[in-house]
Amino acid sequence: MKILVITGSPRRKGTSAILAEQFTAGAESVGHTVVRFDAALKKVAPCVACSYCKRHEGECALKDDMANLIPDLIAAEMVVFVTPLYYSGMSAQLKAVIDRFYSINSILRATPKQAILLSAGADKDLWPMEAQETHFRAIFRYLKWQFRGSLLAVGVHERQDIEQTGYPRKAWALGEKAGVK
Repeated sequence: MKILVITGSPRRKGTSAILAEQFTAGAESVGHTVVRFDAALKKVAPCVACSYCKRHEGECALKDDMANLIPDLIAAEMVVFVTPLYYSGMSAQLKAVIDRFYSINSILRATPKQAILLSAGADKDLWPMEAQETHFRAIFRYLKWQFRGSLLAVGVHERQDIEQTGYPRKAWALGEKAGVK
């Protein structure tokens, strides 16, 4: 299976990064092909709602790293979104990527995909994570993608916090089970 992992954290070794690393290792251990796009480390401008893409067969007026992501996004059978929890939602860097899906909206909605959410946050309460998951579920429903689950790591502010939990192992296991119905 072709899996695209899109991360949204600006911290290369943060808590959500370990979830992405472990998910990827688990998925690759059973033969899946994984491509990773670190949105916060790339140049991706927010959509400016110019509709240039609608007049130019999906080509965006903004010339940035999103052009490199589009072929992998179209080819992926599963898309895994990985983000830290920021004020009950995803990072701005990840949101910019998702908003830019607009340029190929009709392709994405017509291409069956599976989707997973991995998120980590310092808050010990689960309800902010649940708000974020609800938002992602709405995005997946709109895209007509099958929601295959989430891993919501709470109470983990720093990498050493999450390393002392079962969350990395759970991310690995989710990767191993990717695509299994």
